[in-house]
Amino acid sequence: MISAQEFIARQDRLLAQCKPNSVCIVPAASMVTRSRDTEYTFRQDSDFWYLTGFEEPNAWLILSNHPRYGESYRAMVVQEKDKSAEIWHGKRLGAEAALARFSLDEAFELQELEEALLASIQGQDNVYFSLGHNKSHDRLFTEALNTLRDAPKESLAPRAVHDLQPMLHEMRLFKSACEVAVMKAAGEISARAHKRAMQFAAPGCYEYQLEAEIHHEFAMEGARSPAYSTIVGSGENACILHYTQNNAQVNDGDLILIDAGAEYQGYAADITRTFPANGKFTHAQREIYSVVLKAQKSVLDMLAPGVTLSEAMLHSVEIITQGLVDLGVLEGSVAENLENETWREFYMHGLGHFLGLDVHDVGNYKIDGEDRPLKPGMVITVEPGVYIGHDSDAPEKYKGIGIRIEDDVVITATGVDILTADVPKDIDAIEALMAESKA
Repeated sequence: MISAQEFIARQDRLLAQCKPNSVCIVPAASMVTRSRDTEYTFRQDSDFWYLTGFEEPNAWLILSNHPRYGESYRAMVVQEKDKSAEIWHGKRLGAEAALARFSLDEAFELQELEEALLASIQGQDNVYFSLGHNKSHDRLFTEALNTLRDAPKESLAPRAVHDLQPMLHEMRLFKSACEVAVMKAAGEISARAHKRAMQFAAPGCYEYQLEAEIHHEFAMEGARSPAYSTIVGSGENACILHYTQNNAQVNDGDLILIDAGAEYQGYAADITRTFPANGKFTHAQREIYSVVLKAQKSVLDMLAPGVTLSEAMLHSVEIITQGLVDLGVLEGSVAENLENETWREFYMHGLGHFLGLDVHDVGNYKIDGEDRPLKPGMVITVEPGVYIGHDSDAPEKYKGIGIRIEDDVVITATGVDILTADVPKDIDAIEALMAESKA
């Protein structure tokens, strides 16, 4: 669990990067309507969560390093206590309790938002805010800003408005030891869910039943929701990269591709495994699977500080291209296929992405137009794949095979620590696990 001290330290680090005489304004997420008068389950805005750990909607965080406040200033605007609303929708913390819980200098009720924004912005040289992220928040912020600008003789309007996201997202890119521990726990929960699905799977079951097994394990382990829409693709559905219908019946001889990860204490896991519905890979399935597994393991071995994701991607492409040429899926030489990029027909996505509070987490992949070298504390996914549709010119025995193998890793001083290693990916280990449930 992320401690209260760590949330405060993050706020301090953010303020330290701001120009003098600045205020940072960070709104929370709001409830979103699903249909008519029902709403989606609330999920906090990741930036707001990163700085506060507060679960309620409609809050605002205000931070300032202006000397008028002394060393620093922390305030929050929160929903007011409301007996009727709390009977219907649950308890609210309220301003008085928020003051103590978050070590604030001031706490305001939501009905005081306009006044709180005006008071915090006026007289500041710089304001940091994520314009363009949410129209409703933009409107409230710009109304306060324009109120000050409409009184030029008072000279209370800020000199400049800056985008908050570059600084904040650079902070989020590098995980602390506590964050890595939480992400390790998310990975372990997700690994157990994948193993549960492997052991449940059998010809005749439905993809949504496997999805249910995974979500059940998440919940039983303390992760109440998946980090993203779970993908369960059997047969040729595995060749659809973001297949989420999950409504087909699994056939004997199918491979099943499951891409699923738990969200635990706000942080995402992201694992993909591919396995045979009947517990045994066919010879053709083994051949393609071995190519993908070789690429993934080789990339994991090469990852270290200083390596770029582009270099790792190219390495995976070279291995997969060699494998597909050897199997007759690609014609011509390896060099020709690399030059012509014909491999893209079967490996059409990137190698991986940043991972954190968002499954496709924030952070720049390039710095000044150049590929960014990996550094300790970054968490990334490594997920090569091969997808051979029935409309391809590949040998018939390979058509309909879709395989992806994905793990989450944190970059260390010397290499990587695999956060999701508990779920098997070697062919023999997968078959052995599935055989246990059939014994």
